[in-house]
Amino acid sequence: MEQKKVVMDAEGIDRSLTRIAYEILEKNKGVEELVLVGIRTRGVFLAERLRRKISGIEGKEVPLGILDITLYRDDLQTSHRKPRLGKTDVPFSLDGKKVVLIDDVLFTGRTIRAAMDCLIDFGRPKRIQLAVLIDRGHRELPIRADFVGKNLPSSLWEAVSVTLTEKDGMDEVVIGEHP
Repeated sequence: MEQKKVVMDAEGIDRSLTRIAYEILEKNKGVEELVLVGIRTRGVFLAERLRRKISGIEGKEVPLGILDITLYRDDLQTSHRKPRLGKTDVPFSLDGKKVVLIDDVLFTGRTIRAAMDCLIDFGRPKRIQLAVLIDRGHRELPIRADFVGKNLPSSLWEAVSVTLTEKDGMDEVVIGEHP
């Protein structure tokens, strides 16, 4: 990525996650039947952070699951890359649960569609909600986030990159042109 611009720093990310945690609690009227599910890779780290914030606010632990949506992607057949599989871990039933699916960037909606297909294999949730750190627009599917850290209108030739301490050593969201 060339000519990158920082659009969210570590403090901005933390503030956004705190706001999202309160919004999740308000919309769901607490943590009753609430579960968080992060999409690999960075969605898992964001889900863990949200879980800590929600538990700190409510004084109760919220179950956390992890999805690897690789085999549910609609571009698997056309990709020339060999898929790298990660672990999916949803150690609880989703039947009747209020699921908050968490990812870092919402773009075309295809990752979220794949994640919902994967979730349904684990049960029949009462509701699926979506929390994302960044919504950059350009949807190809009729999917929208319920909880958004930052709306970041972008052009198709721009790249949005989220780095998180757990994986990348620092927290930052940058936007820039593709090289």
